[in-house]
Amino acid sequence: MSADTTQRLISAELVGLDEDLGATSSDVIRVLADRVAATGRAADGATLAEDAIKREASVGTGVPGGIAIPHARSASVSSPTLAFSRLARKVPFGAPDGDADVVFMIAVPEGADKDHLTVLSTLARALIREDFTAALRTASTPQEVVDLVQREVGGEVAAAGVGNGSSASRPTTSQPAQAAEAGGATGGAAGARKVIVGVTACPTGIAHTYMAADALVAAAERAGAEMHVETQGSSQVEPLDPALIARADAVVFAVDVDVRDRSRFAGKPLVSGPVKRGVDEPDAMVAEAIRAADDPNAARVQGGAATATESNKADEHFGQALKRWLLTGVSYMIPFVAGGGLLIALGFLLSGYAIALPHGDSGQNNAVYTLTNYTLLNLPPEGLGYYLGAAAFQIGGVSLGFLVAALAGYIAYAIADRPGIAPGFVAGSIAVFMNAGFLGGLVGGLIAGAAAYWIGRIPTWRWLRGLMPVVIIPLFASIIASGLMLLVLGGPIAWLMTQLTGFLNSLSGASAILLGIILGLMMAFDLGGPVNKVAYAFAVAGLGAGTATNVVPFEIMAAVMAAGMVPPLALALASTVLYRKGFTKPERENGKAAWLLGASFISEGAIPFAAADPLRVIPASMIGAAVTGAISMGAGVTSRAPHGGIFVFFAIGDVLMFIVAILAGTVVSALVLVGLKKWVRKSPAAEAASAEQAAVAGETVGQRAPAAV
Repeated sequence: MSADTTQRLISAELVGLDEDLGATSSDVIRVLADRVAATGRAADGATLAEDAIKREASVGTGVPGGIAIPHARSASVSSPTLAFSRLARKVPFGAPDGDADVVFMIAVPEGADKDHLTVLSTLARALIREDFTAALRTASTPQEVVDLVQREVGGEVAAAGVGNGSSASRPTTSQPAQAAEAGGATGGAAGARKVIVGVTACPTGIAHTYMAADALVAAAERAGAEMHVETQGSSQVEPLDPALIARADAVVFAVDVDVRDRSRFAGKPLVSGPVKRGVDEPDAMVAEAIRAADDPNAARVQGGAATATESNKADEHFGQALKRWLLTGVSYMIPFVAGGGLLIALGFLLSGYAIALPHGDSGQNNAVYTLTNYTLLNLPPEGLGYYLGAAAFQIGGVSLGFLVAALAGYIAYAIADRPGIAPGFVAGSIAVFMNAGFLGGLVGGLIAGAAAYWIGRIPTWRWLRGLMPVVIIPLFASIIASGLMLLVLGGPIAWLMTQLTGFLNSLSGASAILLGIILGLMMAFDLGGPVNKVAYAFAVAGLGAGTATNVVPFEIMAAVMAAGMVPPLALALASTVLYRKGFTKPERENGKAAWLLGASFISEGAIPFAAADPLRVIPASMIGAAVTGAISMGAGVTSRAPHGGIFVFFAIGDVLMFIVAILAGTVVSALVLVGLKKWVRKSPAAEAASAEQAAVAGETVGQRAPAAV
């Protein structure tokens, strides 16, 4: 790293010594963000502060030794920057051993280059070294702090100062010299030394990823073990040697995001936790890994993708786990439904609802170069549009055919990781064969996932562990799940699906309107939370059962989508048109964005308002959404698309009433909210407390998945 690169990161103007910046982490972050903006490195200090505060709220950035490293990627930052403060009054940043008096704020633009990210990660690693932090605490001038950072991350060796080289070149490997001389962990006295491999990763990939790696390596050295860590951060990732993984006794995952190529570690004893635990409790994680290496009943890596919630799975009760499994299946199923539904809608648009392929050969002669009945120069009366619409209809139908299998496969995946996918897909396909529909897919996926999970926990020989996730588990889990579906459960579930379909088809008049009201209330209740997703999952799962003669599933989908569009549109109308003075400036800015979010069916556009004023925003949203759901169901509006809002108008049946329902609900919600704001006042304390919640929530909206996805 060049000196110029480091100088662009920090200057004396960004350093403060022995200053009181407030009593909370948010106070400190705001001052440092304004300091960054004052040097011209960020367009808006408030936006940078909100991004960093949001990051701080998810996981505290305090680390042992009185250090804090608040950091964020922010669109407001123009160039990677470090801001430093040595605090006269310690402030809590979530470290396990107390408050922080040394704070480095790392501000990174969205498109930061690799060199800058490497420098920043090097600094983060240096902050867990006592010699470096001690020098920061005794520095007498801001320039001295700049020089300390320069010597640490600039690759220069100082005769007197901090460190003896750049920690950027320090490998994340613990292998004592005597072990190397004896042939690693396989020879001589080193034969009993445990070999541990690990992965560290955090959402931003700047600080905790590398600090956890170094902390784990140091802990392994203290425990007499050999450890190698792969840092999956923003800098270049150097994968662990497969031969090293093969001889490892245990694996440590200190991660908050997915582990890339998790299947490399299949069969190894596993210790997992959030990345911050790797920083705060590295000795405990290493000790657990050493014990797991000798425990035949220890949890093992089964392959597939790790998730950010894996470390918390042990704390889930069954209801929470079940919800996570089902929502995982729905989220992976949606692309099949979205693509298939939109293609079918496009087919109807081009060819009309009486669409049928023009050949009796099941599509085998539909390629343009094998057309048997006509050529492109001699088209039938329907024309080229009809031909292309027929092709789109056929492709969409095939895509929708995967709905139940994908649902079951990824429910099983959520339970048992990658070994559960094949048994889940097979069980879902058996559900389709038995006419058990999406309920059969749900049941088959749960059974397949449970079977794969428990088979994977059976102790086995070391040489067989590599075959478990790719052969043994899929084989026997498929036999169990699909056998039960085919021989025992498929028939009763198919009967239940027939009864449910008959009930839905019988809905008309008041009963259909009541269903629309219920769905609308659910969509607006928590704006992307569990209740919202239950209503959406119910609608999406039923799309596959919709036909030209059974349009009720399409009506339910239309009601759910229209109702989900109401909250952000209503908040946009109220904050930018009807009652501007009743909203703060940040809320009015959020209101402008909410127009597009609402039109796109992204309910999270209302979250900044609901976070600041839930007792008025949520009831108003629910009332309007219920009105929309009732009108949509009562008018028989249909949607063959599971998402997209007004932009998939061509997939909407009776698009005029669809728009009328949305407008009616939007106006009702907006008027109710304005009335509540005028005549139902909040206390002054609540008004003050809500401002920060709204700011943080506003930055969260753009990074969350759409409410219905």
